[in-house]
Amino acid sequence: QVELVESGGGLVQAGGSLRVSCAASGRAFTDRGMAWFRQAPGKEREFVATISWSGAGTYYADSVKGRFTISRDNAKNTMFMGMNSLKPEDTAVYYCAAGTTPYTSQRPYDYAYWGQGTQVTVSS
Repeated sequence: QVELVESGGGLVQAGGSLRVSCAASGRAFTDRGMAWFRQAPGKEREFVATISWSGAGTYYADSVKGRFTISRDNAKNTMFMGMNSLKPEDTAVYYCAAGTTPYTSQRPYDYAYWGQGTQVTVSS
């Protein structure tokens, strides 16, 4: 079992920055690929970014590439995502997810554990 708790969301103006965190407890955080997904009101959950168990591999959705940076600290069982140049369309609940493999994946069904989410709101 892996428990995930997100934090760091909030309200920011367009063009601003935020960093969200995902603290993990339980089994084998360091063996798992991790990811961020998001869900905006009235829309389906979508992939944002993923990182491999070591942090060496990362992959981003085209909509955030160059603006968001995913990272992890295995010693602290924590994953992060820095978000720069935020846009109103980035407004969503951001969820972290722990995978069933050590690798990156943008597919939701490769993730067995999900956090409760943290709200990010970008005003125009």
